[in-house]
Amino acid sequence: MKIEDLANQLNMDVLSYKEGLQKNISGGYVSDMLSDVMANSKQGNIWITLQTHPNIVAVALLKNLAGIIIVSNRQPEEETLKKAVSEKIAILTTSMPAFEIAGKIYQLLNKNPL
Repeated sequence: MKIEDLANQLNMDVLSYKEGLQKNISGGYVSDMLSDVMANSKQGNIWITLQTHPNIVAVALLKNLAGIIIVSNRQPEEETLKKAVSEKIAILTTSMPAFEIAGKIYQLLNKNPL
């Protein structure tokens, strides 16, 4: 599934690097600890977090993640968006909490209800 499909189906707002919406998602990873994401996420994952600072872009770039979803109506800092554009990382936002969006993404990627 592409990020664009996910964003459309789950009504998420795309805040940076809309060209990145064509990236394929291999799975997902949920964490707010950067060190945990660096240690355990996999290339192509969509990262679900409540973090909004510029370091999330650096971690996504380091791990070659498909993109970042910021949850619970949180908005990224302006510097984060600028860095995301320059590093070609898609950032999306949702009003849903991490638990809810993770469940919905799991269902869509696995095409079977929980």
